[in-house]
Amino acid sequence: MTNRLLCRKQMVVDVLHAGQPSVRKTEIREKLAKMYKVTPDVVFVFGFATNFGGGKSTGFALVYDTLDYAKKFEPKYRLQRHGLYEKQKQTRKQRKERKNRMKKVRGTKKSKVGAAAKKVHHIINISLLHLNLIMHLFWLWSYFIELLLMAFK
Repeated sequence: MTNRLLCRKQMVVDVLHAGQPSVRKTEIREKLAKMYKVTPDVVFVFGFATNFGGGKSTGFALVYDTLDYAKKFEPKYRLQRHGLYEKQKQTRKQRKERKNRMKKVRGTKKSKVGAAAKKVHHIINISLLHLNLIMHLFWLWSYFIELLLMAFK
């Protein structure tokens, strides 16, 4: 079946392997890539289960139009299996610090805990605004004093 919204072809795959062990996913990927005339890196196969008694396995396959669409729509763990995504490893200290920061907020704001740099940027903008306001007030005050001095001469 063609899924134009997600730019892919999706299908249920039945593999017949009578008298042999279950077929490797890499082999299935290569065969499907040959059938659909694409490279194996845009073919994703998963969820295979061998029927009782062997001889037949059933699973799912997704064939994306381009690798960019695959990276956009596929879950990170499947991309990681194909070597297309590298999860950044956090140190133990970073995980603990993030956990303790998350304790201080409630609800949906917990997902935004890692964005501490934006807060600093916001504070800098506010301080620049205050500085600008103070300079403007100082200028007005000096102008007012000049007017008073001119009035009393």
